[in-house]
Amino acid sequence: MDVQSHASTMNPPLNGLHISFRADASLQIGIGHVMRCLTLADAFATAGASCRFFCRAHAGHMLDTIAQRGHQAICLPSATSDTRTALWEQSPQLAHAQWLGTDWQTDAFQTQAAMGETTADWLVVDHYALDARWQLALKRQHRKLMVIDDLADRRHACDVLLDQNLVEAMELRYKDKVPPHCVCLLGPQHALLRPEFNELRPTSLTRRHRPTMGRLLVFMGGSDLENETAKVVEGIRLSKIAWQHIDVVVGQAYPALQRLRESLHSIPAATLHIQTRGMAQIMASADLAITACGSVTWEKCALGLPSLGVILGDNQLPIATRMHQIGAQRTLGSASDMTPAGYANALDAIQIDELCAMMDAASAICDGLGTQKVLKIFENCA
Repeated sequence: MDVQSHASTMNPPLNGLHISFRADASLQIGIGHVMRCLTLADAFATAGASCRFFCRAHAGHMLDTIAQRGHQAICLPSATSDTRTALWEQSPQLAHAQWLGTDWQTDAFQTQAAMGETTADWLVVDHYALDARWQLALKRQHRKLMVIDDLADRRHACDVLLDQNLVEAMELRYKDKVPPHCVCLLGPQHALLRPEFNELRPTSLTRRHRPTMGRLLVFMGGSDLENETAKVVEGIRLSKIAWQHIDVVVGQAYPALQRLRESLHSIPAATLHIQTRGMAQIMASADLAITACGSVTWEKCALGLPSLGVILGDNQLPIATRMHQIGAQRTLGSASDMTPAGYANALDAIQIDELCAMMDAASAICDGLGTQKVLKIFENCA
């Protein structure tokens, strides 16, 4: 093999590709959409691609975090009342249209302007407020389009669709909602998780064959707008279980941080983590978790972490229901129905032999290699 051909084989598989992302985070939306896109972007960057994020600066945005991770973070103009044109009223509205902060036409125009003359090799869209209309409007800005969705409630004009959820009849969810050529990646085995979740999986599963009730994790989502974390912490205080260690995790947009700090002062075993990069290790070390039923579900499954799940939004209901049905977690119901006493009772009712059963059921759902599987799709299309 000559020097030139040898050098070419050493190039990263996505070397030189330009990938754009359109996703938002906010106190209302949460941080899950941006975080899973960041996981994918980090993998793309490692494989040689350059990534740009286009995000609106809602309260609770993640633009700084995106930039800190080494990706270009481009802020779309703030939405004002004059951007809500007559089209806002005339166009059919999606269930989550208000999450966009403007009408889809204005968002498409502003995104096009922010992208400039650059044509992305791939555009990745992860937004409940955008559908095929927006995607077709951006057609000149990309060569291929990937959509990340959870709802299957609208049409898409994409080449690849990823829905990492666990619901019945997954293979039928996007029938007549995507083009015939679209590659559909469906189910938790495609969940976008950082590499450390798969790396820690063997150790995490091995230690759970001898279950204990020493370490508890609390994570109610990155923003937790309704401050469910406070109710959980009070429930832990009321519980009869003497935990050796309690990890409480919140995002940087968590709205009641000072009150939470004060509350945890009276729980010596508790440690507060804010926007931690060590979530995989914290989860691998936990014996039980109390969490929301969003994208953290797949992280728990990869590590076989037994848990009590709480539903924070309608989009979490199908996942939470299915996880409970197959014994992968105990779903407590809607957060609006929970009280501190309810959390205390749920903790006290857990039997240690349940932990192994939950671990077995959860770990069979997701192996933590979803990001690598998605990356392979991009490599094959490069």
